Amino acid sequence: MSSHAGHVALITGAGRGIGRAIADAHAAAGARVAYVDYEPALAEEAAAAARERGCEAIALSADVADDEAVGLACRRAAEALGTIDILVNNAGISPKSGADGRRAQAWEMSPAEWRRVLDVNLTGAFNCMQAVVPGMREIGRGRIVSLSSVAGKTYCDIVGVHYAASKAALIGFTKHLAGELGPYGITINAVAPGRIDTPLVRGTAPEANEAARLATPLRRLGSPEDVANTCLFLTSDASGFVTGQVCDVAGGWLLT
Repeated sequence: MSSHAGHVALITGAGRGIGRAIADAHAAAGARVAYVDYEPALAEEAAAAARERGCEAIALSADVADDEAVGLACRRAAEALGTIDILVNNAGISPKSGADGRRAQAWEMSPAEWRRVLDVNLTGAFNCMQAVVPGMREIGRGRIVSLSSVAGKTYCDIVGVHYAASKAALIGFTKHLAGELGPYGITINAVAPGRIDTPLVRGTAPEANEAARLATPLRRLGSPEDVANTCLFLTSDASGFVTGQVCDVAGGWLLT
């Protein structure tokens, strides 16, 4: 029997990259999966590919920063697939600033840019949590995983202060909610990826990626599947006594 058979997973930012790998892993493990993305075409393409592989999947579009849109998406997912008992908060942004593609330094960042990143990366996780927890409480079981980052734990030169602050805040979000949600049979954990082979990383200077590779004990960049497999464990029954934790998926880059 597949490890996630009988469960319903909602994955945000599931149209591409790490989010799609996470959604695909849950679908392959037997879960019924809602692929949620800001871009409808990406969500539908990913969900359609999952259905072609024999998985049960639907596509939904929502801006996670919009609580009403999130609520509607979650209701549609529950109507189509059943009560959501797995949530992975993957949706996030790390915008570039300026015509030269350089990331804004903290003192030159616009207030609007700061707010937008916090709204998507942090408030988006809050909105999704609020939408699914009532159903999880009702059935007495839930798994929530939020994508933080090593940039939320230490300086990382390829992201801005807004991104780092949002990812650090997700760690506090996770630890506090572990205490609130635990009595209802709901676990919540965070995953902190290191340098993962994604379009964001490929867009940085090759020498920076090579330096990161050499600084990583496993001597490679991570893959989206590395992150997906960790999330899959944290949403499984096997992780039932794990909550409030931050799991680095960084090849040993942050050894403490």
